Amino acid sequence: MSTTVNQGLIRSLGLGYVIIFILANILGSGVYKKVAPMAEQLNSSGWVLVAWILGGIITLLGALSNAEVAGMLADTGGEYAYFKKIYNRFLSFMFGWANFSVIQTAAISSIAYVFAQSFLAIVDIPPILPDLADISIGGLFYPLADLNTKIVAIVLIIILSAINTRSIRSGANLSRAILWLVGIGLAGIVIFGLSSSEAVIANSFDFTRSPDHPITISVMFTAMLAAFWAYQGWSSVGFIGGEIKDAYTNLPKGIAIGVGLIIVIYFLVNMTYMSVLSIDELKAVNADGTQVAAIEVIRKIFGNSGLIFISVLIVITTLGCTHATIYGSARTYYAMAREKLFFSSMAKLNKASVPSNVIALQAIWACLLVLSGSFDQLTDMIIFAMFIFYGATAAGVFVLRKTMPDAHRPYKVWGYPVIPALFILFCIGLVINTFITQPREAFMGMGLMMTGIPLYWWFTKKGASQNNQETAE
Repeated sequence: MSTTVNQGLIRSLGLGYVIIFILANILGSGVYKKVAPMAEQLNSSGWVLVAWILGGIITLLGALSNAEVAGMLADTGGEYAYFKKIYNRFLSFMFGWANFSVIQTAAISSIAYVFAQSFLAIVDIPPILPDLADISIGGLFYPLADLNTKIVAIVLIIILSAINTRSIRSGANLSRAILWLVGIGLAGIVIFGLSSSEAVIANSFDFTRSPDHPITISVMFTAMLAAFWAYQGWSSVGFIGGEIKDAYTNLPKGIAIGVGLIIVIYFLVNMTYMSVLSIDELKAVNADGTQVAAIEVIRKIFGNSGLIFISVLIVITTLGCTHATIYGSARTYYAMAREKLFFSSMAKLNKASVPSNVIALQAIWACLLVLSGSFDQLTDMIIFAMFIFYGATAAGVFVLRKTMPDAHRPYKVWGYPVIPALFILFCIGLVINTFITQPREAFMGMGLMMTGIPLYWWFTKKGASQNNQETAE
């Protein structure tokens, strides 16, 4: 256990909060939006449900593999701390930098973006600078397009970042309260949806598909990119390993319970969507680009009178997920700074024992990402980058079994070596398929991550210089 990283952090979070943290990190925009692009890809409700189940099972395989590593090496920083012990400082730094440049900050941006879309469905704000919407950077980014939504998203990020600088407990209590509201709302969608006269449950299990559009491995991989965004967030609990009581036991147990609950929730909610809306209606939602599948389901059941309900629910859900992502992600950069692999000012804690400087820097970059891209572009880029490191974590199970055979393992992954091996193969397949089917997102994500190579050299050189100066003094 790294005492250096944990000197100022307080272990005050139990198993219940680990589960809450996982649920709060995962339950975000994906549960409301991603069924539509999956319907476009698969053109069959039955196969869409299969993709959700497969995505959940694969996520669980990864989570179980991760849980063995987390149980052995529980520490602040998640994979950042794990990779340093499994591999080396360079790969550890590259994971931390990928989180800052792509994975976690883009997750904050994209979830906040959906919050803003739903908020503006309730509160009408006149368009801001609409004449400047076509201004672009290289024809790729349109920072002033949809400026209303982007401003609301940025304000949310700033407010939640400020809340997270107060104390660990203030963040935990907010997550718990929001999660209860989200759970009640999703239960309402399932209960009212499946019991409505518009629902035909058998339609959600229709496997009919045109011979011109067969189900291939590549098509399923592409469809599951959307599902994996909805499942994304479970590994973030590792970032707060240094603040969890009895982390060696509570971390793996909480991961398994949390992901298992999410699989059940997603199956029921998406079965409801496809019982109410046909595949053609879902494809139309996807083609429109501005609609949300969950909103269209509620509109069909209750008419326009239900729009406020679903919009408020999405606002609450994305509020909770944005908050949880901000809360956990900053701990990685704090750990990096303590080891002189990030900006030195990021290693400071405020009076509440919270890395407030890190949270502020994270907020600034997340706000810039809000201005840079669209929701789907950001989420596909995140999943591509994340599965590179998911695979590396699963490979760590094999490495640690060989290098540390006698180490205490509170949890051993079920089905070893088959389960982690299958997950590693899937990660490789998903990364290759993304390069083929979504090259723009893949190369953008890889490019941002690769900027960490020269920075590693710079931070290492600067850290060595500081160490020499401290030794001389």
